[in-house]
Amino acid sequence: MTGENTFPRLLLQHAQVRPKHPAFREKDLGIWQTWNWSEVGQEVRALACGLAAQGFRRGMNLAIVGDNRPRLYWAMAAAQCLGGIPVPLYQDAPVEDMRYVLENAEIEFAVVEDQEQVDKLLEIREQYPRLQHISYDDERGMRHYRQPELISYAVLQEIGRQYDAQHPDFFMHEIGLGQPDDVAIMLYTSGTTGKPKGVCMTHSAIIDRARAGAELEKLTDQDAILSYLPMAWVGDNLFSYAQAMVTGFTVNCPESGETVMTDMREIGPTYYFAPPRIFENMLTSVMIRMEDAGSIKRNMFHYFMGVAKKVGPAILDGEPVGLADKLLYGLGNLLVYGPLRNVLGLSRMRIGYTAGEAIGPDLFTFYRSIGINLKQLYGSTETCVFVCIQPDGQVKADTVGPPAAGVQLKIDESGEVLIKTPGMFKCYYKRPDATEEAFNSDGWFMTGDAGFFDSDGHLKIIDRAKDVGKMADDAMFAPKYIENKLKFFPFIKEAVAFGNGREQCTAFINIDIEAVGNWAERRGIAYSGYTDLAAQPAVYDLIANCVEKVNADLAHDSLLASSQVHRMLILHKELDPDDDEMTRTRKVRRGFIESKYQVLIDALYSDKTSQFIETQVKFEDGRRGSISADLKIRDIKTFSTTQRAA
Repeated sequence: MTGENTFPRLLLQHAQVRPKHPAFREKDLGIWQTWNWSEVGQEVRALACGLAAQGFRRGMNLAIVGDNRPRLYWAMAAAQCLGGIPVPLYQDAPVEDMRYVLENAEIEFAVVEDQEQVDKLLEIREQYPRLQHISYDDERGMRHYRQPELISYAVLQEIGRQYDAQHPDFFMHEIGLGQPDDVAIMLYTSGTTGKPKGVCMTHSAIIDRARAGAELEKLTDQDAILSYLPMAWVGDNLFSYAQAMVTGFTVNCPESGETVMTDMREIGPTYYFAPPRIFENMLTSVMIRMEDAGSIKRNMFHYFMGVAKKVGPAILDGEPVGLADKLLYGLGNLLVYGPLRNVLGLSRMRIGYTAGEAIGPDLFTFYRSIGINLKQLYGSTETCVFVCIQPDGQVKADTVGPPAAGVQLKIDESGEVLIKTPGMFKCYYKRPDATEEAFNSDGWFMTGDAGFFDSDGHLKIIDRAKDVGKMADDAMFAPKYIENKLKFFPFIKEAVAFGNGREQCTAFINIDIEAVGNWAERRGIAYSGYTDLAAQPAVYDLIANCVEKVNADLAHDSLLASSQVHRMLILHKELDPDDDEMTRTRKVRRGFIESKYQVLIDALYSDKTSQFIETQVKFEDGRRGSISADLKIRDIKTFSTTQRAA
């Protein structure tokens, strides 16, 4: 399909070439529903004509809000068929964040999932009356809504079928007007350092990167992916939409966020993508189950995981391994690794990616050691993800691989990674100043990431360039690297390290309430909630032991030995996007946290053993409250470069 250069043309091609092949599946009320490519083509046509009948025209923007649903993906395609631009929003964003995007993108039309999103948009409409048309997919709870701007998805499609009958040439004519350089989608950045910006991506840029990845991994229409990550994230747009449109494989939408793991086991995707936090959560669930298992099963698990760590990655890469180790690994595969892959829903997976932020080497190695072909890729919203990718047989835990096909990379004098790629974004919406600032004088896109090439030409990302600093002794300080090592432990959900310009490194810790709660219950430790559990002396001992193990590991790293954590505290609340402490993709807003919790940072760098703090919090319904606690500060054992943990 190399000749099809826009998404609507790719859709038409699939409807002709593989009309009966399953295109989308959705689990609803416990039953999987399937639509083939021919049916999808008809659904998109009806919706596009319905939008046109309402007045949606070329160049307009269409907001899309909800969980991963086939009809929301079809809404994206319908907008593109009309020459419009879909603008997916994070479905869990509070009203104020949504209103900013709707106003910035000048939205008049929206397609949403259900009553929850309708209520948000109706509230926003009171302050943003330009929003005139809201279509909703799920009709549950909508019976008594009488607002004239509301219309159900089904009714809108019926209007579209009537419009199509009256204007039979309209749909194909509109598709014919589309050009590869037209903007295909607008994705808003996570806003780590300020207000989100609308990244305008063209059909040609996204399709080029989707094809490059598909050719590298030999993706075909026989592959299947589980689509559960936010539609507003560039990763989901590339893997669940663009590559499905390029290859014709099947997109599977889970019933809900709570049923993802169950649905994943039922589908058994061959192709899987997740940010590091998802893999962290999966590992945490595994470790919790092992803690609850009997001693025989637990000892067997730990023994064979030792075998896997020793030879698993080498076996996966086809490298020579001793006969005894190979036999042991085979036994481990029968007793542990195979059942574990099945429990995780990864038994059929032949390609797995992680990206979005750096993944800890220990976490990455864990999955590869049990036979999961997990690989790292590197990119951003502005570069449509596929910048670097690890080819099979060239996978390393501490790099993101060599440049992908068609990509040029270089490192400037400051250590920042610079890029030229066919997948480059067209512009930031209504921000010519920001667009110009994103490139240097030679036309290279400035990523903001610090990195270097290893001896094999693989890119190694250290951290965000603005976050990499130096300790007082001039040793490098890379907070994300330290935080990832801490988060390998199932008891630690989030960590924020400090140390730039300081003599010592310190850290905030968020415990994982599920993992630590399970641990506490088995030891008879009573607690009333997160704040109470986080303050328990036994929990401090547990977390301090994890941090000490990281220090022992860092002691053998010549670059980061000075970054061992000397003091730490466990925060009294979880870092939360609703409190502006994290982005919607759960990236830490480091500068905001340093400002908000300055009193705690000062206490870490004093001789205090505790510090009182009261913190304002914001709830999803807009209410505000506060949480206060007297936080304990714990000194942590550090190691010389010749010491090892006992």
